[in-house]
Amino acid sequence: MKSHRKELWFEVPTRRAFINITPKVTDALTESGIKEGLCLVNAMHITASVFINDDESGLHHDYEEWLEGLAPHEPTSKYRHNRTGEDNADAHIKRQVMGREVVVAVTEGRLDFGPWEQIFYGEFDGRRRKRVLVKIIGE
Repeated sequence: MKSHRKELWFEVPTRRAFINITPKVTDALTESGIKEGLCLVNAMHITASVFINDDESGLHHDYEEWLEGLAPHEPTSKYRHNRTGEDNADAHIKRQVMGREVVVAVTEGRLDFGPWEQIFYGEFDGRRRKRVLVKIIGE
């Protein structure tokens, strides 16, 4: 069995964003030479997420509104975590809801997706460098 590891780095200039990283993960799979196996993609920061869904702007807008309703950024004083000098408690909660990682089957050298599925990086406390790990194992 082979394994391949690659880090993807992001520095989002805004507090929140959804970025389609499917092409970058596909490039990592091509580099790996693995034809059958599994591909793990996970956010390596506690205020960012990786998830699978449709690349449709209306859906992304709905996510943004839904997440802000669940864990609004303001007022920052409502969160005990923010008493440490941070202002990102909402980002931690949003990450928990959206998830840390995804695993995608690799079949015949391709990411084995269902219809419309794409991999996204969700940023909930941007404006600094963060990384995503891509780990591919298989034959």
